[in-house]
Amino acid sequence: MTYQKTLHVRVVAVNQASPEIRHFVLESLDGADLPHFSGGSHVVVIMRHDGHTYKNPYSLMGDGYHSRQYHIGVRREAPSRGGSHFMHDNVKPGDMLELMPPANLFMIDTFARKHLLIAGGIGITPIRSMIFDLKRSHTDFDLHYCVRNPEHAAFWDDLEEECGPRAKLHTGENRLDIPGLLRSQPSGTHVYVCGPQRMVEGVRAVAADIGWSPCHVHHEEFSHATGGAPFDVLLASSGRKIPVAHNQTLLEALEDAGLEPAYMCRGGVCGACETAVIDGQIDHRDHFLTNDEKAGMQKMMICVSRGACGRIVVDL
Repeated sequence: MTYQKTLHVRVVAVNQASPEIRHFVLESLDGADLPHFSGGSHVVVIMRHDGHTYKNPYSLMGDGYHSRQYHIGVRREAPSRGGSHFMHDNVKPGDMLELMPPANLFMIDTFARKHLLIAGGIGITPIRSMIFDLKRSHTDFDLHYCVRNPEHAAFWDDLEEECGPRAKLHTGENRLDIPGLLRSQPSGTHVYVCGPQRMVEGVRAVAADIGWSPCHVHHEEFSHATGGAPFDVLLASSGRKIPVAHNQTLLEALEDAGLEPAYMCRGGVCGACETAVIDGQIDHRDHFLTNDEKAGMQKMMICVSRGACGRIVVDL
């Protein structure tokens, strides 16, 4: 992923979609179409500020078949290591940004008879691009959007217009009955859930208890790397030692040192940055490795996981 040519875009609009989410509209510098994408895709936004480079993935919300503009929604994280705060505090119309081309780790299964879309908070962003694809293919779907209160329902007016009665809003006074919803679905339904980890795990657990096939349950968790105690990483191939700061991921430290490790999601989900560990204890924070693999301490996802000791040695 890191070896692809980047896209240079201009910010043409910034809107406040909810108290915590800003909507950024992007266009190519020459006004030409941007690369097409499928529902559920994301881009990685490359941000350079105060000598540090942030690379954050954000879901694409628009129609991937008509890609004159890209639309992304950015939630202001608290706490943040800098990326979301940079987008909220510094990026304005007329600014230029650099993106990695679209990638998709949350794809629609085209063989499903019906698609059940469940979103929580900022998790609505990849679901929005899915809706465009499902409407174009005249495929049956329902949307359930969960927020703390109506004020935090980003893009709800657009969703009502796009989906009509298929869209349901759930707030604290109208909570989603996940068991009842899943039990009521016809055979051949696939469920797609995106949002906070607790909600995603809840839907997956209920689906498993009811007897849904795992291949009919699709999920994407909106999580971000968090900091921790600083440590050093020793690269076995060269003997080079690279420090990893308390507010930096191992992947970011390697990039700042001029290396280009493979990555895709930067959230510990896809497995693209899996790296062999030769020595040291690991604080595993990914959603990809099994519990046995984590206990074995022989590999790690360098985009989110950290050294749990002063120094680790990796096969790079």
